[in-house]
Amino acid sequence: MENDIRERRKALGMRQEELAEKLGVTRQTINAIENNKYHPTLELAMKVARLLNAPVESIFHLPD
Repeated sequence: MENDIRERRKALGMRQEELAEKLGVTRQTINAIENNKYHPTLELAMKVARLLNAPVESIFHLPD
């Protein structure tokens, strides 16, 4: 699964540390998700989408 978290996070002027703190995870977790090395749980994916003000399906998608 791929995602657009990095681009959306940066567009909001948010650092990985800030997003991690708001989600209750580590910065390393955010880094791993952004680099497609860790697939978040559905709950975490929905929290990410809420914080980034976008539908979950517009942030996470399957590769072509």
